[in-house]
Amino acid sequence: MKYNKTTLKKLEELLKAADYRIRYEKGQFQSGYCLVKQQRQIVMNKFYTTEARIQSLLDILAQVGLSEEIELSENLQKFWTQLLPILAQQRE
Repeated sequence: MKYNKTTLKKLEELLKAADYRIRYEKGQFQSGYCLVKQQRQIVMNKFYTTEARIQSLLDILAQVGLSEEIELSENLQKFWTQLLPILAQQRE
C-alpha cells in the first residue's frame, strides 16, 4: 500500500462510514481516538506528515476494527479487503 494522500483520503472515508469523526488539531500530543458522550472521535495532530497520519489511522483501525453491519461502497469494500492483512499484522 502506498502512503500518499489518496490512501489517507480512503482511510478517512472508511472511518467516516463507521461514524468516526476525524479532527485535525494543533498541539503537542500523540494521535488517538476516544469516545465522548458516545461520539466516536479521532484527534489527529495537524502537523503530522501524510505518512504519520496514515500510520496513526491504521493503528486505530487495528484496535477498533469495523462492524460487519456497516454498509460500504464497492470501492471502500475493496479497500477494506486490502487493509485486512495489514491490520492483522499490526495486531500481532
